Amino acid sequence: MIGYVTLGVSDMAKAKQFYSELLGELGAKVLLDMERIAFIGKSMSAPMLAVCTPYNGEPNHPGNGNMLAVQPGSKESVDAHYQKAIDLGATCDGEPGQRIPDQFYGAYVKDPDGNKLAFFHFG
Repeated sequence: MIGYVTLGVSDMAKAKQFYSELLGELGAKVLLDMERIAFIGKSMSAPMLAVCTPYNGEPNHPGNGNMLAVQPGSKESVDAHYQKAIDLGATCDGEPGQRIPDQFYGAYVKDPDGNKLAFFHFG
């Protein structure tokens, strides 16, 4: 159902590097790069993340309440992706931990442009 989600960024080179490195272990890479927008994912037929500089030329602004959630496959992978994001320049917005007992484990960061990301595992 979801084709792609777009995050506005201020520095395309930095954003492509951040997300390619962060999501690379999950099989993602830059699939299509059109200067002001790049699509990152496993394939063009699977859901992707797009990073772009805003079309109107105005500065990007992270949305309040907007969040991209990534499901890396296990609690250990949540921890690893959280730490990798921090190492790549993200800031903590909620350390890894059990949020709902026996149901939802999650961690939260903000990318270098302030976009909120979650890494989560159900069960």
